[in-house]
Amino acid sequence: MTDPRQSSGGGARRVRVVVVDDSALVRALMKEILEQAGDIDVVGQASDPIVAREVIRSTSPDVVTLDVEMPRMDGLEFLSRLMRLKPTPVVMVSSLTQRGSEVALKALELGAVDFVAKPRIGIQEGLTDASRELVAKVRAAAGAKVARRVASATGTQNADVVLPSAISRVAATEKLIIMGASTGGTEALKEVLRRMPADCPGILITQHMPETFTKSFAQRLDSLCRIRVVEAQGGERVLPGHAFLAPGHSHLLLRRSGANYVTELSDAPPVNRHRPSVDVLFRSAANVAGRNAIGVILTGMGKDGAAGMLEMRSAGAHTFAQDEATCVVFGMPREAIAVGAVDEVVPIQDMTARILAALGSDRAIRV
Repeated sequence: MTDPRQSSGGGARRVRVVVVDDSALVRALMKEILEQAGDIDVVGQASDPIVAREVIRSTSPDVVTLDVEMPRMDGLEFLSRLMRLKPTPVVMVSSLTQRGSEVALKALELGAVDFVAKPRIGIQEGLTDASRELVAKVRAAAGAKVARRVASATGTQNADVVLPSAISRVAATEKLIIMGASTGGTEALKEVLRRMPADCPGILITQHMPETFTKSFAQRLDSLCRIRVVEAQGGERVLPGHAFLAPGHSHLLLRRSGANYVTELSDAPPVNRHRPSVDVLFRSAANVAGRNAIGVILTGMGKDGAAGMLEMRSAGAHTFAQDEATCVVFGMPREAIAVGAVDEVVPIQDMTARILAALGSDRAIRV
């Protein structure tokens, strides 16, 4: 019997998608955008989660696109149930609002692979403009690893995860940790940062994310971590125990100001189609910090960060990549490994311990 996911020419597997949105217009637009890609079939549509449950059961899609604000059942509640009962890659569709960003971040915690920002007005034009992003994220989600989620208590994963470290004052002041991530990165970053001791070196982070989402994400991390996590404003002194997240509208760079490291923002054109770009951050770290930097590349689609990490390693930095088994999408780490930019490939649960070891910390991680 022919696999319906095979292309008509017998080539690559096709991606089967179910679109869940209470707007008939949005469902029609998303179907048109996705099917114009050529390798994606919208095999079902639903106007609410109750209908979606039956559609997903009958079609067994590779990916579900799910609106956040839905009638009859909240989108987050449906996502939570789906990930417990029938784990399926989900791309959330969230409005470009503060509320939308907070909900999207919660969806990622519940197991969604990624999200697409949907404008509250001008939906047709907005979705059309975002068509390449939507198609890319659906394709990436089709190959993403998702696992059955088990309900667990929250709020107990921060202060007791890491024993106080014994990083020397010199290491904490002179060393820096430079991190980049994309798809799946919000949870991977949380896993690494919540284990960091309060006296860890300063951290700079680029995570591919819309500008309306980065402030909420920084606040979320700050509430979970011993270290201070903020959205970078530019011009901040990079101090131990502080992490700076690139805002969604600008590249984040590392600069020197006298004896100090400082943050810098740039509105230069996108690199690898991204602003902020991981390559831009990594290259600045290679130029400014050299062997005093630790480079970390986490889960994400595409190749952003590979070339910059190679420059970091060539400048003497020690570099890490998340391993395939624990990545949601292995694209960015794979590319960095392929070009010879990586010293160590590490499971996400061990990443903080390995970073601290590279810094010379002599205190153990509590697992």
